Amino acid sequence: MTETAFIEHTTADHSGIDGTPLRVTATPAAIALIEELRADHGAVMFHQSGGCCDGSSPMCYPVGEFLTGDSDVHLGQVGGADFWISRPQFQVWKHTHLILDVVRGRGGMFSLENGRDKRFLIRSRLFTEAENTALEGACKI
Repeated sequence: MTETAFIEHTTADHSGIDGTPLRVTATPAAIALIEELRADHGAVMFHQSGGCCDGSSPMCYPVGEFLTGDSDVHLGQVGGADFWISRPQFQVWKHTHLILDVVRGRGGMFSLENGRDKRFLIRSRLFTEAENTALEGACKI
């Protein structure tokens, strides 16, 4: 695995079946790591908090071990895994397309990839004006 300095935003489909732009996608490396984790742990999910303690990296958990609620926003799925973000972080990043990627390094202490010498990382790009218009009301806020 090599770390790249730039990942094009075209690494995954960027619109849903209805044509609405996707808020989160994943690179092939991220999809491969999700599949590896799923083989070891069963169904997984992601949460992006934006807080301290590895909050700038998405955390991957077995489904059911991290409870989401009214303080979280569901952005979509990547590799069959639900991706959630805290509501305050969503307010900051709502104009941003998130791209889940993988780089060398140690994962977050509680994240499932910890100990595999690779970790999930969020790359991003700003949505275009047309994408922002199309996304209005697309997430339950």
